[in-house]
Amino acid sequence: MINRFKFKGELEEEWLKEAGLSNLFGESSGDSLESMVFLSTLTRTQKAAVEKRVETVTQTMRKKNKQHQIPDVRDIFRLQNDSKGKVCDGSEPSTVRTGENKNETHDGTKGPKFSLGTDEQKNLPEDMPSSDTDINLEISFAEQAANLKDSSVGKMYKGGGGDTLLPNFRLPKDKTGTTKIGDLAPQDMKKVYSLALIELTALYDILGTEFKQQKAVKIKTKDSGLFGVPLSLLLEQDQKRVPGTKIPLIFQKLIAQIEETTLETEGLLRIPGVATRVKGLCQELEAKFYEGTFNWENVKQHDAASLLKLFIRELPQPLLTVEYLKAFQDVQNLPTRKQQLQALNLLVILLPEANRDTLKVLLEFLQRVIDHRDKNKMTLKNVAMVMAPNLFTFHGFGSKTIEQSEFVMAAGTANVMRFMIQYQKLLWTIPKFIVNQVRKQTESQKKEKKDKAMKKLLKKMAYDREKHEKQEKTPNDTDVPQGVIRVQAPHLSKVSMAIQLTEELKAGDIVARFLSQKSGNVQTLKREEVFLYEIGGNIGERCLDDDTYMKDLYELNPNAEWVIKPRQS
Repeated sequence: MINRFKFKGELEEEWLKEAGLSNLFGESSGDSLESMVFLSTLTRTQKAAVEKRVETVTQTMRKKNKQHQIPDVRDIFRLQNDSKGKVCDGSEPSTVRTGENKNETHDGTKGPKFSLGTDEQKNLPEDMPSSDTDINLEISFAEQAANLKDSSVGKMYKGGGGDTLLPNFRLPKDKTGTTKIGDLAPQDMKKVYSLALIELTALYDILGTEFKQQKAVKIKTKDSGLFGVPLSLLLEQDQKRVPGTKIPLIFQKLIAQIEETTLETEGLLRIPGVATRVKGLCQELEAKFYEGTFNWENVKQHDAASLLKLFIRELPQPLLTVEYLKAFQDVQNLPTRKQQLQALNLLVILLPEANRDTLKVLLEFLQRVIDHRDKNKMTLKNVAMVMAPNLFTFHGFGSKTIEQSEFVMAAGTANVMRFMIQYQKLLWTIPKFIVNQVRKQTESQKKEKKDKAMKKLLKKMAYDREKHEKQEKTPNDTDVPQGVIRVQAPHLSKVSMAIQLTEELKAGDIVARFLSQKSGNVQTLKREEVFLYEIGGNIGERCLDDDTYMKDLYELNPNAEWVIKPRQS
């Protein structure tokens, strides 16, 4: 039992490190101001997930007789609550409840951003039309699950079936803009990753599903070639040939080869190529692909499809990653369709960029195949059943547990595959509650830095303090009237413009206004190549979708700068 507990403690320690919370334990536990700022933005269920793992690590360390001081987990959260006031979901601060009462709600919620809703909303059955089609991205998924946990309604059918059984989920329109993966700056995405990991863990905790990141047995891998090469290494060698490429060149070419003929071929992806011919093509590709001497005319469509599936299967680490493959598989065990979709959304965010980009290209291709189902007979269900074994089968865990359950797991992972194909656009959306938490973290971090700087300034002369305060003023304070924003466009003919905000003004309108202002300079950028960016204030950098209402966003982030530029690659 002790050895098992120690092993679990080590897993939880790794989890805390992944979540960016290593300051909560060990020798650095006293220097945890940054972690306190982070914790101040968490919801009750997110805090409960963190608290549970800190407690396990703390007990493990005590059993190992560590010399450094081990903080009591209750003190960590008590300090955080005392210093930061109200938590992010609008409830009064308190020690997070992990026992029988953790599903209680609090009074005193404020505003719609992180409110858990009215009593009437909480008791709505999830399979009513208003809830089985709309995906609420403003409230933590784990908080939503906690409110429904004791309800006997809201259980949706999880078994197999035709394409029509999947609900028509949709995203309600957000006036401050929908944030997609790729819209945020790297420093913001780092925060998003930590929050998504904690949120997913909290969701699985609430739903009684074990979540733990897996570790693969070390295996010898090829350091060059095409098939059986780690994805990161493959991209590294591809980028030497085509700088900036994000998808393996062989992967792109195989999809293009399949589509070159027609996607109307009956049994496409289902009917395999001739095994001996596929093996020969694989060897020939290894030798000639990068030389540019491979003759693609010899590759039949079914052979190309078999090579594509072979490429995915032969990856030394699965496309869905060793760490999260089991979590992807376990999605099938969650109680409702909506919770399954929410979990997949968070898991996609957690994937490394190379895996996520390659998965996106694959899912888009599979949807194009399904679009021709009247001719090729490859429905969503059929494509999912064919492709699921290629993504979900992995033999590198050093245990026969997963391999032995492959047959039992097959139907369930096919359903997960259906979800990934059907809702791929939703899965690449960053939930608004996470973006709001990133904003809150950024504001808190800036405030902490400003407070530290102010303490130093108070020790200096008065004119130094005045100078600092002048530097803190933004262009909006001095140069631009109230209700007007200054937009910069260094890549366009018109490089700057003052824009009057109105209720109906959208980001796309501002971009169009700039593009219509032509001068002597030739307009070289196309409309689809440039976007309005929100930079600074309570976010690092965010690319805005064209339907973002600017007045609403300005009220959310009044200290931002606004810049029109090409989208970052």
